Amino acid sequence: MEKIASKIKKFNEPLLKKQVSLKYKQMNKNLYSFFRGTCHLFYEELSQEKKIPFSPAIWICGDLHMENFGSYKGDNRLVYFDLNDFDESILAPASWELIRFVTSIFIAFDSLNIEEKKAENMANLFLKIYSQTLAKGKSFYIEPQTAQGIVCEFLNAVSKRKQKELLAKRTIKKGKKRLLITDDKRLPLNKEEKKELFKHMNDWIINNSGRPYNYEVVDVVFRIAGLGSLGLKRYLFLLKSTNLKEKYLFVDMKQSRVSSLAPFIKIQQPNWKTESERIITVQERMQNIPPFLLSTTSFAEESFVLQELQPIKDNINFNLIKDEYRNMYQVINDMAMLTASAQLRSAGRQNAANADELVLFGQNDNWQPQIMKYAVKYSQHIKKQYTSFQKDYKLKKLA
Repeated sequence: MEKIASKIKKFNEPLLKKQVSLKYKQMNKNLYSFFRGTCHLFYEELSQEKKIPFSPAIWICGDLHMENFGSYKGDNRLVYFDLNDFDESILAPASWELIRFVTSIFIAFDSLNIEEKKAENMANLFLKIYSQTLAKGKSFYIEPQTAQGIVCEFLNAVSKRKQKELLAKRTIKKGKKRLLITDDKRLPLNKEEKKELFKHMNDWIINNSGRPYNYEVVDVVFRIAGLGSLGLKRYLFLLKSTNLKEKYLFVDMKQSRVSSLAPFIKIQQPNWKTESERIITVQERMQNIPPFLLSTTSFAEESFVLQELQPIKDNINFNLIKDEYRNMYQVINDMAMLTASAQLRSAGRQNAANADELVLFGQNDNWQPQIMKYAVKYSQHIKKQYTSFQKDYKLKKLA
């Protein structure tokens, strides 16, 4: 246990110090936040477990937990609910993705002081629907017309959201110019860096073969968002149409790094040109429809993922369990179906198991008890890690 702080420090050492300090602060808040911020620890220990059942190699998002699902507008401008974080994506055993998610259920319930039996019910439901969806061999998706309960509310909210509302929350008018608001989530940049980013994005718009057409940069700030990715370089651009009055776009540009699962995976991976290429390629395969503007770019010799800004508030928050326990059954049902569907969409690509292999995996439920057993085991183990982290954090050993 004495090595936990040093392992966390080593993993975050290459990242921006100020943002890493914020990351540690958030991780200290509760057990679930600590779980979110230590994906690398989770997979290091999972890779050493000898009783994990065999499962086919598939494309996984790598950090599947309850808060990595959300609603967004796709490239076709329609609204969907789906997996939405692929920073850790990699070719790995299917069981790894499932264990990560099921563990998140037990940790979420524990963090909210809800009895373990209810967590078991949710976990069993997830594995049941996941297996049933795989066994059908057909992928599904969720849109407003087919959504139910909480997810339906999310999608309807996104569908009704007007650009004026987004502009009012994130920008301010100064004379004839509209600029991004700076606060604790959007930090100002120095003049030189801002100038370089302006030039980079304007060049990208001109040279990019796809959309957006006829836009130019009017402002850019450093963006603070997420938890696991805190410490990476991340920027928010405000683009303005050169043709249409008061037509704007928000574009997120996020630095990419090697998947934290990579050191523990023995399966041979494709030779990606950049980590950003890996992320968006897997995302395009696994999502039904990817978000608008999903692309890659290189800035200052580092790779970044570009996409239209996706509002964080439309992600499922684990705190919903306490207030919406009954309704969460439908949400977990949806998450299980979407997980299996994402895997079926990406089946057979670059050495991933084909659809028939996934169907057979879904038809055989002998592996489910081992998944549950490890998830319970790790959810208890991580509490000790968290206690150790809290002590070191209080003693400022992570500074």
